Amino acid sequence: MKIHEYQARELLASYGLPVDKAYICRNVDDAVRAYQELDTPLVVVKAQVHTGGRGKAGGVKLAKNEIELRQHVANILWMDIKGFIVDRVLIGKAVNIASEYYASYVIDRKSKSTILMLSREGGMDIEAVAANTPELIFKEEVEPIGIQPFQARRIAFNLGLSGKAFSQMVKFVISLYGAYLKADASLFEINPVVKTSNDDIIAADAKVNIDDNALFRHSNFDAMRDRDEEDPYELEASDSNLNFVKLDGNVGCMVNGAGLAMATMDIIKLSGGDPANFLDVGGGANANTVAAGFRIILKDPNVKAILVNIFGGIVRCDRVAQGIVDAYKEIGNISVPVIVRLQGTNAMEGKELIDSSGLKVFTAITLQEAADLVKRVV
Repeated sequence: MKIHEYQARELLASYGLPVDKAYICRNVDDAVRAYQELDTPLVVVKAQVHTGGRGKAGGVKLAKNEIELRQHVANILWMDIKGFIVDRVLIGKAVNIASEYYASYVIDRKSKSTILMLSREGGMDIEAVAANTPELIFKEEVEPIGIQPFQARRIAFNLGLSGKAFSQMVKFVISLYGAYLKADASLFEINPVVKTSNDDIIAADAKVNIDDNALFRHSNFDAMRDRDEEDPYELEASDSNLNFVKLDGNVGCMVNGAGLAMATMDIIKLSGGDPANFLDVGGGANANTVAAGFRIILKDPNVKAILVNIFGGIVRCDRVAQGIVDAYKEIGNISVPVIVRLQGTNAMEGKELIDSSGLKVFTAITLQEAADLVKRVV
Protein backbone atom coordinates (compact mmCIF):
# COMPACT_ATOMS: atom_id res chain seq x y z
CA MET A 1 0.00 0.00 0.00
CA LYS A 2 1.34 3.39 -1.01
CA ILE A 3 0.74 6.42 1.16
CA HIS A 4 1.09 10.14 0.49
CA GLU A 5 4.17 12.12 1.45
CA TYR A 6 2.35 14.01 4.21
CA GLN A 7 1.20 10.70 5.69
CA ALA A 8 4.73 9.31 5.45
CA ARG A 9 6.02 12.39 7.27
CA GLU A 10 3.50 11.83 10.06
CA LEU A 11 4.54 8.19 10.24
CA LEU A 12 8.22 9.12 10.47
CA ALA A 13 7.52 11.67 13.21
CA SER A 14 5.55 9.09 15.19
CA TYR A 15 8.68 6.90 15.22
CA GLY A 16 10.90 9.76 16.36
CA LEU A 17 12.44 10.80 13.04
CA PRO A 18 13.16 14.52 12.53
CA VAL A 19 10.82 16.08 9.95
CA ASP A 20 10.09 19.72 9.19
CA LYS A 21 6.67 21.13 10.03
CA ALA A 22 4.05 21.08 7.27
CA TYR A 23 0.30 21.23 6.65
CA ILE A 24 -1.94 19.46 4.17
CA CYS A 25 -4.34 21.72 2.26
CA ARG A 26 -7.14 21.14 -0.24
CA ASN A 27 -7.81 24.73 -1.32
CA VAL A 28 -6.17 28.15 -1.50
CA ASP A 29 -7.74 29.45 1.71
CA ASP A 30 -6.42 26.48 3.69
CA ALA A 31 -2.98 27.10 2.20
CA VAL A 32 -3.04 30.75 3.27
CA ARG A 33 -3.94 29.75 6.83
CA ALA A 34 -1.08 27.22 6.81
CA TYR A 35 1.28 29.91 5.57
CA GLN A 36 0.26 32.17 8.44
CA GLU A 37 0.70 29.36 10.96
CA LEU A 38 4.19 28.58 9.69
CA ASP A 39 5.10 32.25 10.10
CA THR A 40 8.01 32.13 7.67
CA PRO A 41 8.61 34.12 4.47
CA LEU A 42 9.61 31.13 2.34
CA VAL A 43 7.47 27.98 2.02
CA VAL A 44 7.37 25.01 -0.31
CA VAL A 45 4.17 23.90 -2.07
CA LYS A 46 4.16 20.21 -3.03
CA ALA A 47 1.57 18.20 -4.93
CA GLN A 48 0.44 15.04 -3.12
CA VAL A 49 0.09 12.16 -5.57
CA HIS A 50 1.31 8.55 -5.67
CA THR A 51 3.96 9.08 -8.30
CA GLY A 52 7.42 10.53 -8.68
CA GLY A 53 8.58 13.34 -10.93
CA ARG A 54 6.39 15.95 -9.24
CA GLY A 55 9.06 18.63 -9.44
CA LYS A 56 9.69 18.11 -13.15
CA ALA A 57 5.94 18.29 -13.79
CA GLY A 58 5.64 21.61 -11.97
CA GLY A 59 4.10 20.13 -8.85
CA VAL A 60 6.72 21.52 -6.43
CA LYS A 61 7.17 25.27 -6.06
CA LEU A 62 8.72 27.77 -3.64
CA ALA A 63 6.63 30.74 -2.52
CA LYS A 64 8.25 33.90 -1.11
CA ASN A 65 5.01 35.60 -0.15
CA GLU A 66 1.26 35.11 0.06
CA ILE A 67 0.66 36.25 -3.51
CA GLU A 68 3.05 33.61 -4.88
CA LEU A 69 1.56 31.03 -2.53
CA ARG A 70 -1.95 31.63 -3.85
CA GLN A 71 -0.73 31.44 -7.44
CA HIS A 72 1.24 28.20 -6.96
CA VAL A 73 -1.54 26.46 -5.02
CA ALA A 74 -4.14 27.44 -7.63
CA ASN A 75 -1.89 26.15 -10.44
CA ILE A 76 -0.95 22.87 -8.75
CA LEU A 77 -4.40 21.84 -7.51
CA TRP A 78 -6.16 19.65 -10.11
CA MET A 79 -2.95 19.34 -12.10
CA ASP A 80 -2.53 16.03 -13.95
CA ILE A 81 0.80 14.40 -13.07
CA LYS A 82 1.33 11.13 -14.94
CA GLY A 83 -2.39 10.41 -14.85
CA PHE A 84 -2.82 11.34 -11.18
CA ILE A 85 -5.00 14.37 -10.40
CA VAL A 86 -3.75 16.58 -7.56
CA ASP A 87 -6.50 17.21 -5.00
CA ARG A 88 -4.28 18.30 -2.09
CA VAL A 89 -0.99 20.05 -1.52
CA LEU A 90 1.53 20.10 1.28
CA ILE A 91 2.63 23.48 2.61
CA GLY A 92 5.87 23.38 4.59
CA LYS A 93 8.73 25.55 5.71
CA ALA A 94 11.50 25.83 3.15
CA VAL A 95 14.58 24.24 4.70
CA ASN A 96 17.94 26.03 4.72
CA ILE A 97 19.80 23.34 2.78
CA ALA A 98 23.55 22.92 3.04
CA SER A 99 23.64 19.42 1.49
CA GLU A 100 21.16 16.87 0.17
CA TYR A 101 21.39 13.09 0.43
CA TYR A 102 19.37 10.11 -0.69
CA ALA A 103 18.48 7.39 1.84
CA SER A 104 16.31 4.29 1.59
CA TYR A 105 15.62 0.90 3.06
CA VAL A 106 14.32 -1.52 0.47
CA ILE A 107 13.95 -5.28 0.08
CA ASP A 108 16.63 -6.64 -2.25
CA ARG A 109 15.43 -9.81 -3.98
CA LYS A 110 18.92 -10.80 -5.09
CA SER A 111 20.48 -10.85 -1.63
CA LYS A 112 17.17 -11.82 0.04
CA SER A 113 17.63 -9.12 2.64
CA THR A 114 16.95 -5.48 3.38
CA ILE A 115 19.41 -3.03 1.85
CA LEU A 116 20.28 0.41 3.18
CA MET A 117 21.25 2.77 0.36
CA LEU A 118 22.65 6.26 0.78
CA SER A 119 24.02 8.67 -1.76
CA ARG A 120 25.49 12.15 -1.81
CA GLU A 121 23.27 12.89 -4.81
CA GLY A 122 20.04 13.58 -2.96
CA GLY A 123 17.20 15.31 -4.78
CA MET A 124 18.01 13.53 -8.06
CA ASP A 125 16.57 10.44 -9.75
CA ILE A 126 18.36 7.61 -7.96
CA GLU A 127 18.04 5.48 -11.10
CA ALA A 128 20.08 8.03 -13.06
CA VAL A 129 22.68 8.17 -10.30
CA ALA A 130 22.91 4.37 -10.25
CA ALA A 131 23.32 4.23 -14.03
CA ASN A 132 25.78 7.09 -14.48
CA THR A 133 27.72 7.33 -11.21
CA PRO A 134 27.19 4.10 -9.24
CA GLU A 135 30.26 4.84 -7.13
CA LEU A 136 28.23 7.59 -5.43
CA ILE A 137 25.78 5.06 -3.98
CA PHE A 138 26.78 3.34 -0.74
CA LYS A 139 25.01 0.14 0.31
CA GLU A 140 24.82 -1.85 3.51
CA GLU A 141 23.17 -5.26 3.68
CA VAL A 142 21.06 -5.45 6.82
CA GLU A 143 21.16 -8.76 8.69
CA PRO A 144 18.03 -10.04 10.53
CA ILE A 145 19.39 -8.61 13.80
CA GLY A 146 19.00 -5.13 12.29
CA ILE A 147 21.23 -2.27 11.17
CA GLN A 148 24.35 -2.11 13.29
CA PRO A 149 25.97 1.10 14.61
CA PHE A 150 29.22 0.40 12.78
CA GLN A 151 27.29 0.19 9.50
CA ALA A 152 25.58 3.52 10.15
CA ARG A 153 28.93 5.09 11.04
CA ARG A 154 30.52 3.69 7.88
CA ILE A 155 27.75 5.19 5.75
CA ALA A 156 28.05 8.59 7.45
CA PHE A 157 31.83 8.48 6.96
CA ASN A 158 31.42 7.63 3.26
CA LEU A 159 29.16 10.65 2.91
CA GLY A 160 31.99 12.83 4.15
CA LEU A 161 30.20 13.95 7.30
CA SER A 162 31.82 14.95 10.58
CA GLY A 163 30.96 16.36 13.98
CA LYS A 164 27.29 17.03 14.72
CA ALA A 165 26.12 16.08 11.22
CA PHE A 166 27.96 12.76 11.45
CA SER A 167 26.36 11.77 14.77
CA GLN A 168 22.91 12.92 13.64
CA MET A 169 23.16 10.93 10.40
CA VAL A 170 24.12 7.81 12.37
CA LYS A 171 21.10 8.30 14.62
CA PHE A 172 18.88 9.04 11.62
CA VAL A 173 19.87 5.86 9.79
CA ILE A 174 19.29 3.66 12.84
CA SER A 175 15.95 5.30 13.67
CA LEU A 176 14.82 5.03 10.06
CA TYR A 177 15.40 1.28 10.13
CA GLY A 178 13.34 1.04 13.31
CA ALA A 179 10.47 2.84 11.59
CA TYR A 180 10.82 0.68 8.48
CA LEU A 181 10.66 -2.47 10.59
CA LYS A 182 7.81 -1.43 12.89
CA ALA A 183 5.67 -0.24 9.99
CA ASP A 184 6.17 -3.54 8.09
CA ALA A 185 7.23 -1.49 5.09
CA SER A 186 8.62 -2.73 1.79
CA LEU A 187 10.15 0.69 1.07
CA PHE A 188 11.23 3.71 3.09
CA GLU A 189 12.76 6.33 0.80
CA ILE A 190 13.85 9.78 1.95
CA ASN A 191 14.89 12.02 -0.93
CA PRO A 192 16.29 14.31 0.10
CA VAL A 193 17.69 13.84 3.55
CA VAL A 194 18.84 17.38 4.29
CA LYS A 195 21.81 18.68 6.21
CA THR A 196 20.90 22.20 7.26
CA SER A 197 23.26 25.11 7.70
CA ASN A 198 23.21 24.23 11.42
CA ASP A 199 24.36 20.66 10.66
CA ASP A 200 20.96 19.20 11.59
CA ILE A 201 19.80 16.12 9.68
CA ILE A 202 16.10 16.04 8.75
CA ALA A 203 13.77 14.28 6.33
CA ALA A 204 12.61 16.84 3.77
CA ASP A 205 10.57 14.32 1.77
CA ALA A 206 9.33 10.78 2.31
CA LYS A 207 8.07 7.89 0.22
CA VAL A 208 6.72 4.87 2.09
CA ASN A 209 5.19 1.63 0.80
CA ILE A 210 3.58 -0.72 3.32
CA ASP A 211 3.59 -4.48 2.77
CA ASP A 212 -0.03 -5.39 1.98
CA ASN A 213 0.42 -8.78 3.63
CA ALA A 214 1.14 -7.06 6.96
CA LEU A 215 -1.78 -4.63 6.98
CA PHE A 216 -3.77 -6.88 9.29
CA ARG A 217 -1.29 -5.88 12.01
CA HIS A 218 -1.88 -2.16 11.44
CA SER A 219 -5.58 -1.34 11.57
CA ASN A 220 -4.64 2.33 12.01
CA PHE A 221 -3.17 2.35 8.50
CA ASP A 222 -6.58 1.82 6.89
CA ALA A 223 -7.34 5.54 7.10
CA MET A 224 -4.21 6.32 5.08
CA ARG A 225 -5.31 4.36 2.04
CA ASP A 226 -6.29 6.59 -0.89
CA ARG A 227 -8.37 4.46 -3.23
CA ASP A 228 -8.62 7.30 -5.76
CA GLU A 229 -4.86 6.99 -6.32
CA GLU A 230 -4.90 3.25 -6.95
CA ASP A 231 -5.15 1.52 -10.31
CA PRO A 232 -8.90 0.84 -10.85
CA TYR A 233 -8.20 -2.64 -12.24
CA GLU A 234 -6.09 -3.61 -9.24
CA LEU A 235 -8.61 -2.04 -6.88
CA GLU A 236 -11.48 -4.06 -8.34
CA ALA A 237 -9.36 -7.21 -8.16
CA SER A 238 -8.52 -6.53 -4.52
CA ASP A 239 -12.21 -6.14 -3.71
CA SER A 240 -12.78 -9.59 -5.27
CA ASN A 241 -9.83 -11.12 -3.35
CA LEU A 242 -7.78 -11.53 -6.52
CA ASN A 243 -4.08 -10.79 -6.93
CA PHE A 244 -3.83 -8.65 -10.06
CA VAL A 245 -1.13 -6.55 -11.70
CA LYS A 246 -1.84 -4.81 -15.00
CA LEU A 247 0.79 -5.09 -17.75
CA ASP A 248 1.03 -3.74 -21.29
CA GLY A 249 0.55 -6.88 -23.40
CA ASN A 250 -2.24 -8.41 -25.49
CA VAL A 251 -2.91 -11.79 -23.84
CA GLY A 252 -4.82 -11.84 -20.56
CA CYS A 253 -3.99 -14.64 -18.15
CA MET A 254 -5.86 -16.15 -15.23
CA VAL A 255 -4.04 -18.67 -13.07
CA ASN A 256 -4.27 -20.30 -9.65
CA GLY A 257 -0.91 -19.77 -7.99
CA ALA A 258 1.79 -17.10 -8.29
CA GLY A 259 4.47 -19.49 -9.54
CA LEU A 260 2.19 -20.89 -12.22
CA ALA A 261 1.26 -17.32 -13.18
CA MET A 262 4.94 -16.54 -13.82
CA ALA A 263 5.28 -19.70 -15.93
CA THR A 264 2.12 -18.75 -17.82
CA MET A 265 3.56 -15.36 -18.71
CA ASP A 266 6.64 -17.18 -20.02
CA ILE A 267 4.39 -19.37 -22.18
CA ILE A 268 2.67 -16.32 -23.60
CA LYS A 269 6.01 -14.69 -24.46
CA LEU A 270 7.34 -17.89 -26.06
CA SER A 271 4.19 -18.15 -28.17
CA GLY A 272 4.76 -14.70 -29.64
CA GLY A 273 2.35 -12.76 -27.45
CA ASP A 274 2.80 -10.42 -24.51
CA PRO A 275 1.09 -10.87 -21.12
CA ALA A 276 -1.54 -8.22 -20.43
CA ASN A 277 -1.68 -8.93 -16.74
CA PHE A 278 -0.72 -11.07 -13.77
CA LEU A 279 -3.88 -12.55 -12.23
CA ASP A 280 -3.85 -15.17 -9.47
CA VAL A 281 -7.32 -16.41 -8.49
CA GLY A 282 -5.89 -18.48 -5.62
CA GLY A 283 -6.49 -22.06 -4.61
CA GLY A 284 -10.25 -21.74 -4.13
CA ALA A 285 -11.21 -20.75 -7.67
CA ASN A 286 -14.98 -20.85 -8.30
CA ALA A 287 -17.56 -19.35 -10.66
CA ASN A 288 -17.59 -16.01 -8.80
CA THR A 289 -13.80 -15.53 -8.76
CA VAL A 290 -13.47 -16.67 -12.38
CA ALA A 291 -16.23 -14.29 -13.47
CA ALA A 292 -14.60 -11.43 -11.60
CA GLY A 293 -11.28 -12.27 -13.27
CA PHE A 294 -12.85 -12.32 -16.74
CA ARG A 295 -14.54 -8.95 -16.17
CA ILE A 296 -11.30 -7.28 -15.08
CA ILE A 297 -9.27 -8.72 -17.96
CA LEU A 298 -11.90 -7.83 -20.56
CA LYS A 299 -11.87 -4.17 -19.51
CA ASP A 300 -8.44 -3.90 -21.09
CA PRO A 301 -8.98 -2.99 -24.78
CA ASN A 302 -5.54 -4.36 -25.68
CA VAL A 303 -6.48 -7.94 -24.77
CA LYS A 304 -6.80 -10.14 -27.89
CA ALA A 305 -7.04 -13.52 -26.12
CA ILE A 306 -7.30 -14.97 -22.62
CA LEU A 307 -5.31 -17.93 -21.33
CA VAL A 308 -6.70 -19.67 -18.25
CA ASN A 309 -4.06 -21.98 -16.77
CA ILE A 310 -5.24 -24.09 -13.83
CA PHE A 311 -3.42 -26.74 -11.83
CA GLY A 312 -5.84 -28.98 -9.95
CA GLY A 313 -4.30 -29.66 -6.57
CA ILE A 314 -6.36 -28.28 -3.73
CA VAL A 315 -9.15 -27.46 -6.17
CA ARG A 316 -10.41 -30.02 -8.68
CA CYS A 317 -10.15 -29.17 -12.37
CA ASP A 318 -13.75 -30.18 -13.09
CA ARG A 319 -15.00 -27.70 -10.48
CA VAL A 320 -12.89 -24.93 -12.02
CA ALA A 321 -14.15 -25.94 -15.47
CA GLN A 322 -17.74 -25.67 -14.29
CA GLY A 323 -16.90 -22.27 -12.84
CA ILE A 324 -15.49 -21.19 -16.21
CA VAL A 325 -18.62 -22.37 -18.03
CA ASP A 326 -20.92 -20.64 -15.53
CA ALA A 327 -18.86 -17.44 -15.62
CA TYR A 328 -18.73 -17.45 -19.43
CA LYS A 329 -22.52 -17.78 -19.64
CA GLU A 330 -23.06 -15.17 -16.92
CA ILE A 331 -20.87 -12.53 -18.58
CA GLY A 332 -21.85 -13.32 -22.17
CA ASN A 333 -20.53 -11.57 -25.27
CA ILE A 334 -16.90 -12.52 -24.64
CA SER A 335 -15.50 -11.40 -27.97
CA VAL A 336 -11.92 -12.68 -27.60
CA PRO A 337 -10.76 -16.31 -27.81
CA VAL A 338 -10.47 -18.08 -24.45
CA ILE A 339 -7.93 -20.87 -23.99
CA VAL A 340 -8.21 -23.10 -20.93
CA ARG A 341 -5.36 -25.37 -19.90
CA LEU A 342 -6.20 -27.84 -17.13
CA GLN A 343 -3.73 -30.16 -15.41
CA GLY A 344 -3.97 -32.18 -12.23
CA THR A 345 -6.94 -33.67 -10.37
CA ASN A 346 -9.84 -34.45 -12.74
CA ALA A 347 -8.19 -32.56 -15.62
CA MET A 348 -9.73 -34.78 -18.31
CA GLU A 349 -13.18 -34.48 -16.75
CA GLY A 350 -12.80 -30.72 -16.75
CA LYS A 351 -11.68 -30.67 -20.38
CA GLU A 352 -14.63 -32.80 -21.44
CA LEU A 353 -17.01 -30.52 -19.53
CA ILE A 354 -15.76 -27.44 -21.39
CA ASP A 355 -15.56 -29.18 -24.77
CA SER A 356 -19.21 -30.28 -24.47
CA SER A 357 -20.45 -26.87 -23.28
CA GLY A 358 -20.84 -25.47 -26.79
CA LEU A 359 -18.90 -22.36 -25.83
CA LYS A 360 -16.15 -20.79 -27.92
CA VAL A 361 -13.42 -22.03 -25.58
CA PHE A 362 -10.26 -23.90 -26.61
CA THR A 363 -8.91 -26.48 -24.18
CA ALA A 364 -5.43 -27.88 -23.61
CA ILE A 365 -3.77 -30.29 -21.20
CA THR A 366 -0.06 -29.63 -21.75
CA LEU A 367 1.86 -26.37 -21.69
CA GLN A 368 2.90 -26.87 -25.31
CA GLU A 369 -0.73 -27.26 -26.38
CA ALA A 370 -1.59 -24.04 -24.58
CA ALA A 371 1.32 -22.21 -26.22
CA ASP A 372 0.32 -23.48 -29.68
CA LEU A 373 -3.26 -22.29 -29.17
CA VAL A 374 -2.11 -18.84 -28.04
CA LYS A 375 0.09 -18.60 -31.13
CA ARG A 376 -2.85 -19.58 -33.34
CA VAL A 377 -5.36 -17.06 -32.03
CA VAL A 378 -3.20 -13.98 -31.29
